[in-house]
Amino acid sequence: MTSEIELTLIGKPGCHLCDDAEAVIQGVLVDFEGKTLLTKKNILDDDELFARFSEEIPVLLINGQVHNYWRIDPIRFREALEKLG
Repeated sequence: MTSEIELTLIGKPGCHLCDDAEAVIQGVLVDFEGKTLLTKKNILDDDELFARFSEEIPVLLINGQVHNYWRIDPIRFREALEKLG
């Protein structure tokens, strides 16, 4: 049995790119139900995240590693999940 894939979406309220990224992520995750855990983090609530990613949001981490930032490509994201799943 494979372990759950941890996804972290780093963004902030009012960010249209963040909203777009979340929509793409949710669309892909429909096919990975029960295999992933998505956590959303607000960059404004975390000084370390702000210092590291303030110019790159939204940022998607897969198991703690940066997968992509700004725009999430659904095909590339799906392929990454399939490799881990």
